[in-house]
Amino acid sequence: MKSFYHFLMRYRQPKDLDEITQFANSAYKDHGFPKQSSDYHEISNYLELNVHYLESMAVFDRAWDLYVEEERH
Repeated sequence: MKSFYHFLMRYRQPKDLDEITQFANSAYKDHGFPKQSSDYHEISNYLELNVHYLESMAVFDRAWDLYVEEERH
């Protein structure tokens, strides 16, 4: 299973096209992001306690759902 960060990086773009792209671009610049983790609670707690670039945790939840769906196949 690849890490959530590895999955999220496929959404990086030069411009923030949507909320998930903005999240990916910001996570890329965040040197403290738990890059090796595939644990929902670890990443969720990190985002809630340490970052200000995510306007809503709903963006993380949507990205997480995409990640879980891909890892299932």
